[in-house]
Amino acid sequence: MNAQRVMIVGGGVIGLCSAYYALKRGYSVTILDRGEIGADNCSMGNAGMIVPSHFIPLAAPGMLAKGLRWMMNPESPFFVRPRLDLDLMRWGWLFYRNATSRHVAASRELLRDLNLESRRLFGELAAEEGFGLVQGGLLMLCKTTKGLEEEAEVAESARQIGLEAQVLDAAATARLDPAVTMDVAGAVYFPQDCHLDPAEFVHSMRRRVMEMGGKIESCINIDMIEVRNGRVSAISGGGHRFEGDKFVIAGGSWSAKLLQTVGLKLPLQAGKGYSLTLPAPPELPRLCSIFAEAKVAITPMGGSLRFGGTMEVGGLDLSINPARVHGIVKSVPSYFPKFAATDLSNIKPWAGLRPVSPDGIPYLGMAANLSNLIAATGHAMMGLSLAPVSGRLVADLLAGDTPFRPIDAMAPGRF
Repeated sequence: MNAQRVMIVGGGVIGLCSAYYALKRGYSVTILDRGEIGADNCSMGNAGMIVPSHFIPLAAPGMLAKGLRWMMNPESPFFVRPRLDLDLMRWGWLFYRNATSRHVAASRELLRDLNLESRRLFGELAAEEGFGLVQGGLLMLCKTTKGLEEEAEVAESARQIGLEAQVLDAAATARLDPAVTMDVAGAVYFPQDCHLDPAEFVHSMRRRVMEMGGKIESCINIDMIEVRNGRVSAISGGGHRFEGDKFVIAGGSWSAKLLQTVGLKLPLQAGKGYSLTLPAPPELPRLCSIFAEAKVAITPMGGSLRFGGTMEVGGLDLSINPARVHGIVKSVPSYFPKFAATDLSNIKPWAGLRPVSPDGIPYLGMAANLSNLIAATGHAMMGLSLAPVSGRLVADLLAGDTPFRPIDAMAPGRF
């Protein structure tokens, strides 16, 4: 048994997977979670998708123009709440600097490799203990011919880097998932994508961590990192203090504020997303999908159907914006005509905060100025998808092992 103690700040999917793979290496692991055990967090209500198809980073050409247009529409998929905030201004400037074709070309193989390796690890985890992993692929559903043409270009880019992608007309799309009526021009099918119920996965990983001897401390809000001789010696908050040998900050959108206390200024913004889960839908598709133009994700979870979307950058605020929710709801009958907006009128919306880096690449690596501190955050909409590979990479860093591929582009000090 490795006598070294690892303290992990954050009990979401990144923290849980980091704990799991650290425990497999023989470390003594404690997770410090700001919420109650079993409480809702950003890992619980998301769309539950595992997405090798998402190899284009959020910072990409055209996103700025779309963002400016969407800013005028309170129901749009993307919104930045204007405010006088230097961190937001810096994040916006860095996003602008990275929204280039060159950045996309430099990032796509990294995101491909991370997602494919994570998909493989999901398969291993599901073989150990099932959590409803469905390896059926994903449909990018296109309402318009223009939308289909745009997604076909993405499909061609996917094939160039070895990913599977098929462009389908409306009839072929219907044949692939006949359980749901669709009003679309066509779709792009990504066979390597998967889906699951994220709450089931979180519960499974918590159970594994505790069965392996890991500890999970709830309602602990860490706000201080103690440093001695170039190393972190302890972390504390709310009257609690935890000493350790190595430390992992995987606190999602709350990570940047904590890391700033030791001089690591991580450009990071909270991107709020919403979801609504319909327990008895009029139709239940077999595959997960995304409404391409509306940017709404749809995932079957058992007998329920979840609709999720929006990226609302507005600070650490979990309040519900009805206009954003309405933007999701009104898109559903447009693509799935057997559904009505009233089907979702009595569903309580869920909201979660995704940690968003300005270049669309997660932060995962050692802090340059502290030899025993690892940052693991900034996964944006790929937090669930990249959780196992992120946890495995954290364990590699803890042990001083070489990762399965270079991860310099994810360095937390890159800005």
